[in-house]
Amino acid sequence: MTLAAFLALASVQLMAAISPGPAVLMTARTGVTQGLRMGVWMAAGIGFGAVFWAVAALFGLAVLFKVAPAALTVLKIVGGAYLVWIAIQMWRHAKEPLSTDSGDSTLPQSGPAALWKGITTQLANPKPVVFFGAVFAGMVPPDTPLWIKGALLCVVFSTDFTWNVIVARLFSFDRTRAAYLNLKTLIDRCFGGVLGLLGLKVALT
Repeated sequence: MTLAAFLALASVQLMAAISPGPAVLMTARTGVTQGLRMGVWMAAGIGFGAVFWAVAALFGLAVLFKVAPAALTVLKIVGGAYLVWIAIQMWRHAKEPLSTDSGDSTLPQSGPAALWKGITTQLANPKPVVFFGAVFAGMVPPDTPLWIKGALLCVVFSTDFTWNVIVARLFSFDRTRAAYLNLKTLIDRCFGGVLGLLGLKVALT
């Protein structure tokens, strides 16, 4: 793989990382409700989830889905249902004051819990495997050395992680949090509604 091809793939990955989706939505909500520290944990989980899909693509998971399309359909339905479940929980807890959010199952209560929430949110969305399968299949030759593949995985993690940390930081500012506290019910239901629509889109398309 040439340096130009490597940089092109890194650029495409960056564009995929910053495109709106369930991961960015969850990071934004975590940042505004629980601050930057928890958002960083969430971002790390999202990065690891992206790496999982990238590794799966490198080892032929996309080919498996082509051979057995029913497997991809099942993954899409299960993943979409999980996102819809989170959306329903957001809607149910929207009226609760932030101080009582310890009972809100959509909000992680520790760093490792936020890490796991980030991983599961990323794994629930099958679109990355389609993206990585298409991009890696077209731009990463089969005989690419392992160290280059490792470097690509580092790019995948760093781009998803860095972008979501930025999102968490933007939504963790005091002004953002103050606005959230004033409009918590409306904002949480908007978050839940958008995430629910994304989940339905994942399951049905």
